[in-house]
Amino acid sequence: MIDSDLAGTAGHRLVIDAGNSRTKWALVRADGSLRQLGAFSHENPLDDAQGDVAARAAGLQWDDLPTPADIWISNVAGQHVAARLSAMLDARWPGIARTTIVSRRSQCGVTNGYGEPTQLGTDRWAGMIGARAAYPREHLLIVTLGTATTIEALRADGIFVGGLIAPGWSLMMRSLGEHTAQLPTLTPAGARSALAGKPGLTFGTDTPASLCAGCALAQTGLIEHAYLTWRAELGGASVRMVLGGGAADALAPALTVPHTRHDHLILSGLALIAQDEVTAHRHGA
Repeated sequence: MIDSDLAGTAGHRLVIDAGNSRTKWALVRADGSLRQLGAFSHENPLDDAQGDVAARAAGLQWDDLPTPADIWISNVAGQHVAARLSAMLDARWPGIARTTIVSRRSQCGVTNGYGEPTQLGTDRWAGMIGARAAYPREHLLIVTLGTATTIEALRADGIFVGGLIAPGWSLMMRSLGEHTAQLPTLTPAGARSALAGKPGLTFGTDTPASLCAGCALAQTGLIEHAYLTWRAELGGASVRMVLGGGAADALAPALTVPHTRHDHLILSGLALIAQDEVTAHRHGA
């Protein structure tokens, strides 16, 4: 939904990606480039103490920022996070115009393949727009390894043909720990420690290593199957896999297919969406 009138493009713009585990942000220059980036966690969005921690983290990061011309937000974390983020922004920059984006039928050269365009998560929508701008005229497979693992197939002509959503690596491990009697609940840091010194992702010789390697291979197997399927559907044409998200560092080494790292697709896409909508507003579209 649109929270405010569109603002002008003078000065800098703040773009915010509120995900399920973290809020990422960037200050955008007038030319659209990302000048400064940051992130803070909100692992339990219903925990007021966690909210205080997030607010302090944002305050420390935003204290030295210039006042933005406007603020553009993608929020897939729900109303509680939206309300908390709104309060944090009001405390720092009261009265600054804010827009929370929605996924559209077509924007910035990308055509939405969903039957109901607004049902597509705005993080995925912004990420595809960012990816098409970064790698124009290429067939893309966009993989984001966050709380959820999302995969988007985007044709070279900008048509989004569809995607996949699965539990992310950390969520898989946490689910096993919480719903089985004898398996540990592993964090990503604990999983990396369990695999330390072991030669790649292979059969584990203890429970933690077996658990985290199994979940990691479930992720990489899904990704590689999607890559091969997408290439086959394109008749063997070249596909660039673009990989990002918090678990990318841990999982990328296990992939056996070529990939390109890009960790700021959503923020870059948000900047493009903001500029597109501001321009359209100015021309009365």
